[in-house]
Amino acid sequence: MTLASLASVLQPCLGDGTAVAGVVVLGWEDATAFVAAAEAEGRPLILQAGPGCRAHTPLPVLAAMFRHLAEAARIPVVTHLDHGESRDVCASAIDLGFSSVMFDGSALPLAENIRQTQAIVQIAHAANVSVEAELGYVGYAHGAASHGTDPVEAGVFARETGVDALAISIGNTHLMTTPGGQIDRKTLAAIQAACPGLPLVLHGGSGIPLAERRDLARNTAVCKFNIGTELRMAFGLALRQTLAAWPDEFDRIKILKATIPAQTLAARAAIRSLA
Repeated sequence: MTLASLASVLQPCLGDGTAVAGVVVLGWEDATAFVAAAEAEGRPLILQAGPGCRAHTPLPVLAAMFRHLAEAARIPVVTHLDHGESRDVCASAIDLGFSSVMFDGSALPLAENIRQTQAIVQIAHAANVSVEAELGYVGYAHGAASHGTDPVEAGVFARETGVDALAISIGNTHLMTTPGGQIDRKTLAAIQAACPGLPLVLHGGSGIPLAERRDLARNTAVCKFNIGTELRMAFGLALRQTLAAWPDEFDRIKILKATIPAQTLAARAAIRSLA
């Protein structure tokens, strides 16, 4: 069994100059591709069930699928609830056996974000489950604008909540289809100084060039990069190529299985950039 907590895979990254990929899962085929990629690279992996995935597939089904993959994997696998919007959702994930939850209180005032995060940390840690939180707001390409993380507030938040990882907003953006994000290294350094020993997380990893991801992993406290868009793009391209090559094919399983090799290659490149 290689089910792992978020804290157990991120804490070593603070000293060894690596980071772990938090991959956004939407279904069975991509989840199996991502685990195969991590095994090929010999690196831990974080399987993430975000709001879109949860809207399509019930959380109990995802919990069982993730746990099955983790228990069969040859590398540590974290089963992670991404962007949990409430205490109830996080508590449900904990009860279902997820090894990590993210509470997203980024839209809340600081004091309320701290209060709600504290409550979730208490129930999660009692169950040996890790907690990621977000301070500042990571926006979306062609959507809601970002609100940067304040280093002073980050220090207060880290001390008062006891979270295991903190997602920050320093120029990273969700849903970017090209690597054009501009990371604010000065603010990152200030946040890192205010939160000693705390692994930091960058959502919107697809918008950060591979070389910059590697540099951030080696030289900063950023220990987790969320990777989704570039992997979904690899799936979309592989699916279109498969349908073009097999215009008469109607077997859903055969069609979707054909996307796994391309997704595995894309995930291997993402994982390798953090090692």
